[in-house]
Amino acid sequence: MSAAPDYLEKILNAQVYDLAEETPLDLADNLSARVHNRIWLKREDMQPVFSFKLRGAYNKIASLSPERLKRGVICASAGNHAQGVALSARYLGCRAVIVMPVSTPQIKVDAVRQRGGEVVLHGDSYDAAYAHARELEKAEKLTFVHPFDDPEVIAGQGTIAMEILRQHSRHNGPLHAVFCAIGGGGLAAGVAAYIKRLRPEIKVIGVETFDADAMKQSIAAGKRVQLPQVGLFADGTAVKYVGEETFRLCRQYLDDIVLVDTDAICAAVKDVFEDTRSILEPSGALAVAGAKEYARQHKLKDKNLVAVTSGANMNFDRLRFVAERAEFGEQREAVFAVTLPEKPGAYKKFLALLGQRNLTEFNYRYNAAHEAHVYVGVQVSGRKESEKLAETLRKHGYPTLDLSDDDLARNHVRHMVGGHAPLAQQGDLQELVYRFVFPERPGALMNFLEKMSSGWNISLFHYRNHGADYGRVLVGMQVPRSEMQSFRQFLNTLGYEHWDESDSPVYKLFLG
Repeated sequence: MSAAPDYLEKILNAQVYDLAEETPLDLADNLSARVHNRIWLKREDMQPVFSFKLRGAYNKIASLSPERLKRGVICASAGNHAQGVALSARYLGCRAVIVMPVSTPQIKVDAVRQRGGEVVLHGDSYDAAYAHARELEKAEKLTFVHPFDDPEVIAGQGTIAMEILRQHSRHNGPLHAVFCAIGGGGLAAGVAAYIKRLRPEIKVIGVETFDADAMKQSIAAGKRVQLPQVGLFADGTAVKYVGEETFRLCRQYLDDIVLVDTDAICAAVKDVFEDTRSILEPSGALAVAGAKEYARQHKLKDKNLVAVTSGANMNFDRLRFVAERAEFGEQREAVFAVTLPEKPGAYKKFLALLGQRNLTEFNYRYNAAHEAHVYVGVQVSGRKESEKLAETLRKHGYPTLDLSDDDLARNHVRHMVGGHAPLAQQGDLQELVYRFVFPERPGALMNFLEKMSSGWNISLFHYRNHGADYGRVLVGMQVPRSEMQSFRQFLNTLGYEHWDESDSPVYKLFLG
């Protein structure tokens, strides 16, 4: 049995800086103030391929003999490792074959080709692509560059720890902990192997998602555990089976592994954006989410915590989802289902109970003669405030269901509130539907209700805060035909931009 590698020596001698860069260690001022600890960001999202993966890939390829370099390298990856291998091989004048699943987004295929990689699309999953890459490795006598389970790759990633210790020594106060995302474990293994040899008092904490916690389960079991499936939101760390060598190192050196959910990751993406104006991919923000969660669990205060922001290859179409869920991750948005009596003044009283809090969403469609069910989102400072607000509403006669942690409500129901309302048009009453642009400030909605006649019933209401300085609102009002002159006067004195949508074919098709 061969001796275990000396990772301190391997990391000190790693060849990464021909191509990879020493990335900054930046203090996240806003985030630090909010969590009452100093959060330092190790900015691996600023590498030439926007990910730390370049370090390990380059160190591995640069270590090859001239004969093996001449034959070329191969890897299986649909993500950041593929780009690291392609760019490293091009720099070293080496052929690189990248096997990617057929389902890989075109933007990632193009990125690899632009960096000189020969893309082979094969199979419907990473496992199928990996198996095909191994076949091509033998058939064409190529060298396989593993994304994490290789001592040279691990040592390349470990150079991050070398930089962290050197960079943080320039700042005041001891370093309490370093947080690393874990997929296959290469980053955490390399960082922990270096830090624990030189500064064993510094904690090294791995971070995984609840639905892709292969390393945590493996360490608990004392052997590698293969997960039957993994969640794919943080696709860069969605690994079912950790590496043999990475498992050995993480089991030996990691102090803990903390688990976070999708909402916490989305909140971390927003945190980093607010401090740096950079947008991390979900896996890239995993360590930040873990640092926040660990500090909360252990009630840390005034500690120095480093989070490796490991990648920024974000798919643009995910941004809408990230923005939607970030407020939940920070527990800064509460969502309620509230039952209002269908009688004049019910809305005004309800809004008065909400006080000066910002509304983030308001969905309602008239459906019953005696009561209305409203889906409402409100900005809060945390779960304690949302619980207190729900209790206040109940005490004043508004049955309230707190949906803030309900996945069905957050993912689906919020977009489905509504439907046809047969009672909206009856007798002398007609439903008038208008779009309004409200100034986005406290009291704008109350101003609308105060100027509106108390005899007109609101039959439809939809509002969603989009972070702009104005809000878009769709309102349906039951107005007697005999009061149309008063209604027009109301519109003229309101002062809000508005459009009549009562004859819109979309309204008639889905809501009329």
